[in-house]
Amino acid sequence: MISFHLHLLNQTRQNFLNLIQDLSVEQLNKIPDGHKNNIIWNFGHVVVTQQILCYKLSGLAMYLDNEIIDKYRKGSNPSNQVTEEEIDMLKKAALELVEQTKLDYIEGKFKNFEKYPTSYGIELTHIEEAVSFNNTHEGLHFGIAMSLKKLV
Repeated sequence: MISFHLHLLNQTRQNFLNLIQDLSVEQLNKIPDGHKNNIIWNFGHVVVTQQILCYKLSGLAMYLDNEIIDKYRKGSNPSNQVTEEEIDMLKKAALELVEQTKLDYIEGKFKNFEKYPTSYGIELTHIEEAVSFNNTHEGLHFGIAMSLKKLV
């Protein structure tokens, strides 16, 4: 069943990439009036959150550096303009990290998991739940980005 959830994650990431492909750096960075974040923050946030939910909670090293993790983690907000280079890095990482998660799961790397009560109101207790919940989280932020795109 996890293969379906990882396939869904890959498709959501592809949909997100399609959503942002025709936007300029300025549009991706624009915070519309009445909002506290922008499209690129939502994109970076889903890439980072997947790493935290799957890898950090499993006691494994994450594939993103701490600066990126801190910049897009839960509770953060856009603090400065994201460069084209960083946008390209996030786009590349988006699909590569799904494939890496698939490989790491097949190799049995996800042996441990730290229980985590989400702000969504459910507790995650193992990697399969984290992957499944992550899809809900990504769908939420994809929807936000779709709404923000209409405003930029």
